[in-house]
Amino acid sequence: MQKFVNWLLGALLKPVYKAYEYILTNHVKREIRPKHVGVIMDGNRRFATTKGLVPWDGHKFGADKLEEVLDWCLDLDIKIITVYAFSKENFNRPSPEVKELMKLFEKKFLDIVSNERVHKHKIRFRAIGRIDLLPENVQRAIRAAEISTASYNGRILNVALGYTGREELVEAFQKIADKVQKGELDKEKIDEKVVHEHLYTAGLPDPDLIIRTSGEERLSGFLLWQSAYSEFFFTDAYWPEFRKIDFLRAIRTFQRRERRFGR
Repeated sequence: MQKFVNWLLGALLKPVYKAYEYILTNHVKREIRPKHVGVIMDGNRRFATTKGLVPWDGHKFGADKLEEVLDWCLDLDIKIITVYAFSKENFNRPSPEVKELMKLFEKKFLDIVSNERVHKHKIRFRAIGRIDLLPENVQRAIRAAEISTASYNGRILNVALGYTGREELVEAFQKIADKVQKGELDKEKIDEKVVHEHLYTAGLPDPDLIIRTSGEERLSGFLLWQSAYSEFFFTDAYWPEFRKIDFLRAIRTFQRRERRFGR
């Protein structure tokens, strides 16, 4: 009986959601949208648990959701999206889950090479983080995807893998220190611009908006330097259940905030 009630409610609410989505989309398109959106794609495993699935099935649903979100970004003309797919700490998860995740990464990155939508819209793919920690087959798939999209600059998809924000900063400082030691850089010339040039996201604007799903309200080490003036949007929805309405609400919230950058 409860299943029928849920189905009936869903059927009745669907046109309402569609109408709301249409109205919200029109409102969002009339105002300035973020150039760069960061996304912490959280809740895949918990989603799988609620559905009686194994954890990696949740990650598969999550990968499909990312493709949907890319379509939403195209529709709203959002040029850059950086997603947190796998942290360095995630290597500590149960080995069967990590193994299945690596298979999923390899498949999805290889798919990019021949993905008509990617090449039609000239989306450049970049992997950021400790890529050297990933299995060699995943590294090869990453290289293939990056090479196949290397000539594109209009739209960019950054996927953070084996990533931690603190380690990114440590690496940046090490590179800067090395240049100072070699006499290639005067230590008095080190400023925010120099640090930015040595980050994984060098050459890109900082994210205007960072979205995190699953109800958690923290960055978990994501883009620590780059997020200094980002706006944040947190939602209770698990990543695979993240709806376009949720995404539009995040953009609308960003548009309603006054960004003073300390002024």
